[in-house]
Amino acid sequence: MMQVPFSVEARAVSLQEARSLYFGRGELPEALLDQNVLRSWERCRQAGLDPARLGGGEPDVRGVAEARERNRTLISHAQPVLEHLFEQIRNSHSMVILADARGMVLQSYGDADFLSRAEQVALRPGASWHEFERGTNAIGTALAERGAVNVFGSEHFFEGNAFLTCSASPIQDAQGRLMGVLDISSDYRAFQRHSLGLVKMSSRIIEKRLFESEFAHQGLLSFHARPDHVGSLCEALLAISPDGDLLGADQTALELLGLRREDLPRRHYSMLFDVPLGTLIDRARRDPSSLIAISGRNGERFYARLRGNFAPMSSSTPALVDARGERLAGRPRQEAPAPLPADRLTLQFLSTGDERLQAAIDKGTRILGRDIPILIQGESGAGKEMFAKAFHNSGPRAQGPFVALNCAAIPETLIESELFGYSGGAFTGARKEGAVGKIQQAHGGTLFLDEIGDMPLSLQARLLRVLQERCVTPLGTNKSIPVDITLVCATHRRLKEEVARGGFREDLYYRLNGLCINLPSLRERSDIDRLIDKLLREEAGPDRQVEVSHKVMEAFLKYRWPGNIRQLNNVIKVAIALLDDDETVIETWHLPDDIFEEIGQIEPSVATAPIGRAMADAAPQAATPAAAAAAGMGRLEEIERDMIHRTLEAENGNISSAARRLGISRNTLYRKLGRF
Repeated sequence: MMQVPFSVEARAVSLQEARSLYFGRGELPEALLDQNVLRSWERCRQAGLDPARLGGGEPDVRGVAEARERNRTLISHAQPVLEHLFEQIRNSHSMVILADARGMVLQSYGDADFLSRAEQVALRPGASWHEFERGTNAIGTALAERGAVNVFGSEHFFEGNAFLTCSASPIQDAQGRLMGVLDISSDYRAFQRHSLGLVKMSSRIIEKRLFESEFAHQGLLSFHARPDHVGSLCEALLAISPDGDLLGADQTALELLGLRREDLPRRHYSMLFDVPLGTLIDRARRDPSSLIAISGRNGERFYARLRGNFAPMSSSTPALVDARGERLAGRPRQEAPAPLPADRLTLQFLSTGDERLQAAIDKGTRILGRDIPILIQGESGAGKEMFAKAFHNSGPRAQGPFVALNCAAIPETLIESELFGYSGGAFTGARKEGAVGKIQQAHGGTLFLDEIGDMPLSLQARLLRVLQERCVTPLGTNKSIPVDITLVCATHRRLKEEVARGGFREDLYYRLNGLCINLPSLRERSDIDRLIDKLLREEAGPDRQVEVSHKVMEAFLKYRWPGNIRQLNNVIKVAIALLDDDETVIETWHLPDDIFEEIGQIEPSVATAPIGRAMADAAPQAATPAAAAAAGMGRLEEIERDMIHRTLEAENGNISSAARRLGISRNTLYRKLGRF
């Protein structure tokens, strides 16, 4: 553990010694540097940075405008905190900086004398302070380490930045993704030990504001083991739906409950605490400011307060029950809907780091609760219905129905009755009691019309009328029934082009197209590796750790995935099913044969199997290709059959082990055995 000298002067001297050891003699000065700084120096050296020069380019004026637009949510919540923080350090030859998750400076406030010095090293909006641009520095190193750091004087990798001392703390959203960094920078001679504490506290305030904003339409449970911490920065926060699903948790909550963030979709309120959710709701309505004592499932004692969106619902809304079957207070005693799955999707749960998808999620989040229809466009299998469900589950209509209709999957003669419903005897073959249509079923919730581009023109006019009048008239009646729905439509077609050629009504297009979201195809996404990890966790379950081998991952990243997420999900399911009980790594032989062959065309090393190489080595030589074919085919089959039988014998008949050793899939091995 490094012992930091008390005085600034002594610290500067010890850092010169550390630089001499590291840059002069190539030794690691572990006794003189914090480990996060030493790790950063190592990263910078491996990246080929030269400590004797200043790295990075000039500030990017156009780039910072785009970055500010991308980070509007972060800036809106950080701005008042940034201003307040600067007021606390004003006139101390310092500045306060907000940077994004890439290290680009978005905003800064500072004393005029220090700002002029900072500009000499491009410490201003538009400049990137990522480690690989500017070497070791508090902004870039906090991002790399995902934790708060101090970088003092000559701890900066570049000598030209040695006049700085900086303290930075990362900012994370409710899903644990890096949003940005908060930093205090000053002249190293004005170093203040409390600066790191200030930025950590301020970043915590921003994270809390982000969390509360994201779940503004849900219930928020504040709790802590100490009652005086509830309502303070130290409190833990859980976002909970009225039926007890866990929608989000801040880092304090995860630590107090011993959970990982990926555990949340599989958890329910009743699995964590002993007091029924209905009791908390009743207390919140009677006395919103009071605390209630609750116990965790492991016996921990907490004090809690519930606030948020648990207002009484109208009599037309189905009753809700908690996980124990207890009716939640304030709900009418009507037939309860089927329970929603514990792993219900929300918009933020969809995010795994792709910028285009995150932009779509951010747009969708901004219009939650507003009367704005959504049109989702994207290739088949790109996740359009998943996005629609997540949008529904994230908003104030989450407790209402989500009703889906695929316009391309139903015959044209039936789609009208499916959509609008009908009275008894409305047409030949109609049920005597009639049927409620999808539009009416979606009352109070969300109607999802998939492949809307395939809806017949004759029905488009009727749908337009429903959207304009907010009433539906079932077939065979003249009675108009009021409906209150949020409409989400999806299509793999380009509807503007369909409108231009007369295949889709222009007036309906503009009625549907309140917010148009274009989902990227899987091959266009930058987060395929993280998506694969997520699918592996979901499919393997909480008690089994499964990963993909490096070779298979490389091939997956190069493959074009014509079936998009749907195809990837199926491949993952099959591969996990083909794993033996003692296997935890997906290799090439666990892949379905069609994928194995297609991937082999773009990544030959995947398809280069030991059996193929052995057969090639043993193939008979002939003067011409024709002679080789005539003389060798029978011999090759004999070699292959012999090799397979010997391998099976060596592996004691274990198909998986034999397939692995031969470098082929188990299905291929079974097929070859059947042929022999």
